[in-house]
Amino acid sequence: MITLALESIRNLSPERRQALMKRSSLDVTAVLDDIKKIVQEVRQHGDRIALDFHRQYKDDISSADLVASEAEIRAAYESIDPKLLDALKLAAANIEKFHRAQLDRGMWAIEVQPGILAGRLQRPLDRVGCYIPGGLAKYPSTVLMTIIPARVAGVSEIIACTPPDQGMTANPTTLAAAHLAGATNIYKIGGPWAVASMAYGTETVPQVDKIVGPGNKYVTAAKLLVFGEVGIDSPAGPSEALILADESAEARLVAIDFLSQAEHDPDAAAVLVTTWEPLAHRVIDLIKEEFHNLPRQEILKSAINHHSAVLLAHNLDEAIDFVNHYAPEHLQIITREPFAVLPRIRHAGSIFLGMYAPVPVGDYASGTNHVLPTGRTARMFSGLSVDDFIKKPTFQHLTKEGLKSLKDAVVRLAEAEGLPIHARAVAERFRYV
Repeated sequence: MITLALESIRNLSPERRQALMKRSSLDVTAVLDDIKKIVQEVRQHGDRIALDFHRQYKDDISSADLVASEAEIRAAYESIDPKLLDALKLAAANIEKFHRAQLDRGMWAIEVQPGILAGRLQRPLDRVGCYIPGGLAKYPSTVLMTIIPARVAGVSEIIACTPPDQGMTANPTTLAAAHLAGATNIYKIGGPWAVASMAYGTETVPQVDKIVGPGNKYVTAAKLLVFGEVGIDSPAGPSEALILADESAEARLVAIDFLSQAEHDPDAAAVLVTTWEPLAHRVIDLIKEEFHNLPRQEILKSAINHHSAVLLAHNLDEAIDFVNHYAPEHLQIITREPFAVLPRIRHAGSIFLGMYAPVPVGDYASGTNHVLPTGRTARMFSGLSVDDFIKKPTFQHLTKEGLKSLKDAVVRLAEAEGLPIHARAVAERFRYV
């Protein structure tokens, strides 16, 4: 039984509002100590720790079993449905096209004032690790979303880690997608063992500069623990989507979009914010009607009853204010003039405009990235992009005249901060002239 009912934004209690904002954020504190032990053991003992854990999939294994061989990759291509492979290729092409458009102009410089040239370089990371979730669910789309931006950015070595199945075999679709996307090596290692192996390097797995990709609370805890030794992307929590709709929206489509978000997992969040009360009531009715005929009912029931809502806004201003405060991972704008609403959106991970832009197109094939900030972190984070794999060091060149124009200001500032040798480093250049 689902308990979805219409609520007014204006009449939300502080407790209800706080619960909606908090969603089901991923709390790793309960597992942090256990994961810390695993991470430290991998750092000290390398492959042996991962091998000990992965013997549950195959008794007699060595470090060689952790690596996906060329023969295994070829067999993966041959075993998957050709139509699925075509879908992966189409998605990969769109993802690459979109991410290539993100590349900056590279090196640039400006004359700040006469004799002072300042600029910035663009340099890709040397080696990146992509974590690909496995277990009960397979996510070839995540393979494309993590590896392709790194390759487009110019990263020379991109490794992927994914949990193996019984017999230490990797999922064929995952293998094919990783090879298609451009991974240089694929390792059959899962969970915190994979994260620690990539962070510190082992006899088999090279140390990377950054680890990206979603995972469960154990993977997230491991990424937080190795941060500083390597870079990481923003920690990912349960999936979430907010639909902003007015009287122009088709209730049937809104209901399906709502349910498609709720089917992700028991902690997913789906929210409808509308200015049109008849739409809200019709969507609630359709969701309840559809529910009894849908698979994954336990997942749907948990997501809808615990983390989801249908909210009525008195006007569009109130609706947009709520959207910006909620800062959703995915935002659908199904209004008469979605492009008029777009400039007013300050906080969202990825935005889907109009009736024909449901969230799944961004999940798979429109080209935008689906590794996105959750739990209101869209207020300060963006989705994964080529920028996550690029460093931008700055440079400057000063002539004698350029330095002279700054000398007094730099000396005064350095002395004010109690750093007299900083001041001398500038002043000495003019002492004997």
